[in-house]
Amino acid sequence: MDAGEFKRASQAVWGAMAAGWDRRHRYFEESAQPVTERMLERLAPASGDTILELAGGTGVVGFAAAALVGSRGRVIVSDFSEAMVDVATRHAKELGLENIECRMLDAERIDLPAAAVDGVLCRWGYMLMVDPAAAFAETRRVLRRGGLLSCAVFAGPDRNLWAAIPAQVLRERGHMPPSEAAAPGILALGDSARLRGLVAGAGFSDPQIEEVPFTWRFRDMNDYWDFLIGAAGAIAMVLRRLEDDELQQVRRLIGARVASFVGPDGIELPALSLVASAS
Repeated sequence: MDAGEFKRASQAVWGAMAAGWDRRHRYFEESAQPVTERMLERLAPASGDTILELAGGTGVVGFAAAALVGSRGRVIVSDFSEAMVDVATRHAKELGLENIECRMLDAERIDLPAAAVDGVLCRWGYMLMVDPAAAFAETRRVLRRGGLLSCAVFAGPDRNLWAAIPAQVLRERGHMPPSEAAAPGILALGDSARLRGLVAGAGFSDPQIEEVPFTWRFRDMNDYWDFLIGAAGAIAMVLRRLEDDELQQVRRLIGARVASFVGPDGIELPALSLVASAS
């Protein structure tokens, strides 16, 4: 699959995920709050700043930044999925956020002039891009002198079993190909050395990378399964294509492997994000 085909397929995936992310907007806000807070601490936006959020989904991180830049500032919440932008637009209106602009942007070819923004946020986006080097270079281009990048990606599979377990089951059952080095995916930038190299290679100086743990909590297996089917990107799309009998078999296997994470309050699956910041 060439880059253009991959991008079209990715747009289809995230367009299909928009409804699930819409339903779980508050869930993502609460579950990943430690990641959002650390990203904003590193960015430290000031009143009056213009902040760009790339691959913003339903706008959770950008909305949090809006309170920090104040009425004189502006936050552009962007995504390359029109459906995601529509969801973010509705949430911004419901919250009465007047300093938010929601628009479609491709992070690998950002339709903004050079030196247009004071800061860039991107939570869980760069690892899904076919050309993250181009995306980081574009990020550097649109930042003003002294502007900051603060982004988050997921660490490796051993620190994110919530995604690694279903992906492994699907690979074992022949429904997903073996993971390839440097291929886009949920865990593609889990190697901090590669992440640092991409950020530095785009012209940023001295990238700082921190580990930020958090926990995905689910009431039960039904809740976790709804998350996988409705919000887990490429994993969700593979699951949706399976015949009913095979789908149930995959569900049983995944359930057996997450059984050790079941407690009195439901399923608690640890996650770890790498938060990278640079100027």
